Amino acid sequence: MTSGLTLGVEEEFLLLDPVTGHNAPVVPKVIAALSDAARGQSRLEFRLSMLEMVTPVCADLAGLGHELTGLRRAAADAAAEAGALLVPVGATPVAEPVREPADDPRFRAIARHYGPIAYDAAVCGCHVHVGVPGRETAVRVCTELRPWLPALQALTANSPFYAGSDTGHASWRSLQLKRWPALGPFPAFTSGADYDRTVASLVASGAMLDQSMILWYARPSATYPTVEVRVADVCPAPADTVLLAALIRGLVATILAGAGPAAPIADHVLEAAHWNAAHSGMDGTLLDPRTGETRPAWDLVADLLDLVTPALRRLGDDTAVAAGLERVRAEGTGAARQRRLLAREGNLPAVLTAMAVSP
Repeated sequence: MTSGLTLGVEEEFLLLDPVTGHNAPVVPKVIAALSDAARGQSRLEFRLSMLEMVTPVCADLAGLGHELTGLRRAAADAAAEAGALLVPVGATPVAEPVREPADDPRFRAIARHYGPIAYDAAVCGCHVHVGVPGRETAVRVCTELRPWLPALQALTANSPFYAGSDTGHASWRSLQLKRWPALGPFPAFTSGADYDRTVASLVASGAMLDQSMILWYARPSATYPTVEVRVADVCPAPADTVLLAALIRGLVATILAGAGPAAPIADHVLEAAHWNAAHSGMDGTLLDPRTGETRPAWDLVADLLDLVTPALRRLGDDTAVAAGLERVRAEGTGAARQRRLLAREGNLPAVLTAMAVSP
């Protein structure tokens, strides 16, 4: 069952001015500068200062890492040709002078429907897809992932800066996105039919413009036979993205192997756990949704690792995941790395130059 679980990743990046650190609305030039192959793996995002790169379907972590590295390098080359930096940070760090959506009918419809929310500063996430056998299974998997996504959110926090200053949060992206309706923890659905009824109600209410506006932290993909986990900020390096993808696949494999459903968790407890994760990252304590108690962040990650290790061994990912977690523990999350760079460099543009993907 688990050995065939495929992986795919969508990574969103900011295009920034190398001098000021402002968002640079040059994505048409960047896409035009991509090679034909890389352009086929790119996607136009909501903002002219954003670029999304999408891996093909991958069977293993080595292949995923190779694809991520190649796509980042190609995108960074094209950004440099357009006079911009390609920067993997989760939220607009300095300023975004141009906030009009990209020239796309759907983006214009979203802006009309949601108004000023659609003009919030750009944010960038990392979305991980894991192949699952059928939609009913996807709904069950998303429900059973609920207790563990705050820990993954904390582990991948990478957006401490906004409007030129430190927000005091590890993932400002997570806090900023809360203005959007139908965004947050995946509800505890009992079946695919339950899921369909709820989505239909949300569309009818206007909270969702249509079914594609399901913005929960996990969801059955509307396009692919996958579970899509959307809780993470874009990661600073391909190795961080690979670690995230491996942990998510390990969780999915564990659920499919029959780990059994977790005890019910109240939505308000889960919301609090996600706020805690976005605020603190891995620097301090996290709320354990299973118990309602706060614990050292790395203790919760240790519980996650204990849970998924049998599946990781079956997949051949256990050694890579253990090494990846040790590296993050030593280097810190993306948020911690950015703050450390600011203390050393003294200004945000220098931090962003250091965080940029090298062409």
